[in-house]
Amino acid sequence: MKKFSALRLISAWMLLALLSPAPDASAQPGGAIERLDPRFDALVPQEARLEKLADGFTWVEGPVWDAAEGALLFSDIPHNAVYRWQESEGVSLFLRPSGYTGEAPFAGHEPGANGLTFDAEGRLVLAQHGDRRIARLKPDGSYTTLADRYQGKRFNSPNDVVFHANGDLYFTDPPYGLPEAFVDPARELAFTGVYRLTPPGTLTLLEENLSAPNGLAFSPDQRTLYIANSDPERAIWMAYDVQDDGTLANGRLFYEATNRVGPENPGLPDGLKLDRAGNLFATGPGGLYVFAPDGTLLGRIPMGVPTANVAWGDDGATLYITANTALYRLRLKTTGAGF
Repeated sequence: MKKFSALRLISAWMLLALLSPAPDASAQPGGAIERLDPRFDALVPQEARLEKLADGFTWVEGPVWDAAEGALLFSDIPHNAVYRWQESEGVSLFLRPSGYTGEAPFAGHEPGANGLTFDAEGRLVLAQHGDRRIARLKPDGSYTTLADRYQGKRFNSPNDVVFHANGDLYFTDPPYGLPEAFVDPARELAFTGVYRLTPPGTLTLLEENLSAPNGLAFSPDQRTLYIANSDPERAIWMAYDVQDDGTLANGRLFYEATNRVGPENPGLPDGLKLDRAGNLFATGPGGLYVFAPDGTLLGRIPMGVPTANVAWGDDGATLYITANTALYRLRLKTTGAGF
């Protein structure tokens, strides 16, 4: 594993989660969209503008589209809650507690669920920071633990989750949900892993050499897994081949943005999603990055604040964005994978 400064990484993550006022609804949050390649125009229309849908949260993450209800769910991690946004009704509380169910006060700042997804049966699956587990929501509001340990040791704080088409669940496990993150005395695992959980419950460690694995997503053909690494000293996106047995091989650098990390570009590589053509829409330093499948940076959508994650919604041509304290959407000319 590459050596890096834990204190610097913690400081950068605190910067990522820094509470700052959301931008005015009438203005584009981070300035003009950057169009760097002609292919970008086929994805993001010239007239595209970010719409702020809701504000006033603390640190929003994990957006997922609920097709059955025509609504978006998203986490507010510090508030230990999941909220629901619907065009006709606006925002309402969907679930609390979302990530920490203990009775004692939580010692840290991020107790709630982070990444959210639905399984093939339409059940909500959550990466729970405070309870340090992957859990599935029951109809009565309680949880079923799907995984909380690797070789008898508790996870750090599961971060993002995605299902493969075959039903296997892949997730990342950095320690951002622990009170002292990388140097927390409660850490039981010496690494930050990427895991695969099969429907029968077999857990496999796939990758332990990323310093801060975060968001992850599959290519449309399910043969490539992309993983964001939110280390300010190696702010990168990696690509891996998905083997027939579900393991990962041929890990390779997809794109590096370390030289853009800094106060003028708040945030780090975090959540990401792909469209039907395999283009990546990934949050990173300064906002939202759009990559071609070949790794070319096509353009950037500046947000002006740390930007956490994205999700396709509506008919698949709308991208929802969780950024700092607010929820946005962006109408596009492309369609998300899975729609």
